[in-house]
Amino acid sequence: MTVPHPHVYASVLDTIGWTPMIHLARIGAGVRTPIYAKAEYANPGGSVKDRIGLAIIEAAEASGELKPGGVIVEGTSGNTGVGLAIAAAIKGYRCIFTMPDKMSQEKVRLLKGYGAEVVVTPTAVPPDHPENYVMKAKQIVHDTPGAVLANQFYNQVNPEAHYATTGPEIWIQTGGRVTHFVAGAGTGGTVSGAGRYLKEQNAAVQVIAGDPVGSLYTNYHRTGELGEGGPYKVEGIGGDKVPSTVWWDVIDDFRQVSDKESMTMARRLAREEGIFVGGSAGLNVHLALELARTLDDPDACIVTILCDTGERYLSKVFNDEWLQENQLLDAPRPTVATLLARRAADAPVLVQVAPAAQVRQALNLMNTFDVSQIPVIEGGVCIGALTENTLMTRALEQPAALDRPVREVMEPPFPVVDASLTLDRLAATLTRESPAALVSEDGVVVGIVSRYDVLREMIGR
Repeated sequence: MTVPHPHVYASVLDTIGWTPMIHLARIGAGVRTPIYAKAEYANPGGSVKDRIGLAIIEAAEASGELKPGGVIVEGTSGNTGVGLAIAAAIKGYRCIFTMPDKMSQEKVRLLKGYGAEVVVTPTAVPPDHPENYVMKAKQIVHDTPGAVLANQFYNQVNPEAHYATTGPEIWIQTGGRVTHFVAGAGTGGTVSGAGRYLKEQNAAVQVIAGDPVGSLYTNYHRTGELGEGGPYKVEGIGGDKVPSTVWWDVIDDFRQVSDKESMTMARRLAREEGIFVGGSAGLNVHLALELARTLDDPDACIVTILCDTGERYLSKVFNDEWLQENQLLDAPRPTVATLLARRAADAPVLVQVAPAAQVRQALNLMNTFDVSQIPVIEGGVCIGALTENTLMTRALEQPAALDRPVREVMEPPFPVVDASLTLDRLAATLTRESPAALVSEDGVVVGIVSRYDVLREMIGR
């Protein structure tokens, strides 16, 4: 039996790296090009940023910039802060982190849980604004004795850490078969550092950076100009400035993915692969799947990054209400079962009449239960239907018709639809000639719905 961790570690810092590689066989079902994903959420802090947190602190110690009792400051989307906070906790440093207010509350609470101080800043400010989270971090360093800035967007230790660890791990875990490396770019450290290592092993390896729609990286890579960006919801990747930790020459292409595509894929990974990750991982896998379909080559080998755990996005990526409020999740289409569930609790499941009953009795039932149509049921089967308009017309023309049996005046039976049928399809079934439909569930008639029910649902009751 292979034992993944046969030895005792001196501290949690020794457990950073050598994360598992997982074949995304279900997400990639039917696609000939295999997709493998490196499970960076398996790091002790739950993200790929654990790698650079430790490396940045050790480099600052080695240079003499960070001294005992010092303070580590960083502008972070959360994950880098966790990586720094873990190393700081072991080494005895104080941490202060600035974070834009678009980040999930889970991340804020997590950083505080590690003992860090968190300063939340507004998202909607220019990158050079004093309240921008990066500028705020610089000001804190200026005002705090013994403080150093981790500076993940401009600190070359960031991509070098991935060159030294992530890249070699991918090469070894794939047996050198990797042909395409896909990773989102925030600071760009992962895609740049690992990408450079892989290209040095095989110059034919293609490095593709994922980018949220609204980020400026894609346009900059293609034109050399930043251009105009826009807001986006995926956390931790993309940007509105040019970080030096992106090694632009290493990256063959930038490709953009929408917020909706990213978050939809994150949710698919949980439900289809049992992998619980955030929106940036969703972006990576969505892009990797698109690439796999385009390549259609069983000899190709795509590797991507599962950046962090989805537990940091319970209030966002995995919150249906938040997604719907931000137009990132289509509201579930109401079904026939939805209409039945909204009926009054004291209303009968199905108002019906026997074929031998008098027309008078049928009209009384309609009046009592405020319905405009009744199915005629015999032996559990609908053999006909009665509608209020038709019965009233006949009764006015021939009063004696009130005492005739229903079977003599009934119309053709209502159509039967399944309870799972969506309302848009039900609406096509209901006509002037068939103003109602019986509802079946597991072969049993459980209710009736009418054109009026559908109309009431459409206008919000």
